[in-house]
Amino acid sequence: VQLVESGGGSVQAGQSLRLSCVASGYSDGCMGWFRQAPGKERAAVAAHYTGTATTYVADSVKGRFTISQDEAANTLYLQMNNLLPEDTAMYFCAAKPCANESYIYWGQGTQVTVS
Repeated sequence: VQLVESGGGSVQAGQSLRLSCVASGYSDGCMGWFRQAPGKERAAVAAHYTGTATTYVADSVKGRFTISQDEAANTLYLQMNNLLPEDTAMYFCAAKPCANESYIYWGQGTQVTVS
């Protein structure tokens, strides 16, 4: 399984970015986004489980971030609007067998910097 993120960058507060994660060798549809800021623990941002049509979004980003999946393209997206400086972090895509509690596949991360 390979997960490749893209779409990060440096933006000003209030602007938007869309992160993409292309999955190879994986099609279960249980995927999520995590982020880790310097000196902080990795935190869940959002998750989407295709089979059950379940979506989770962390309270800190609710109303600003939207997660979605394109099953045909095996791609997970994170639309991030009204970005704030506290959203600055490395963002990671993750995937798991849907029966698993924990994510076991991780991408290399894409940096988001908001000033």
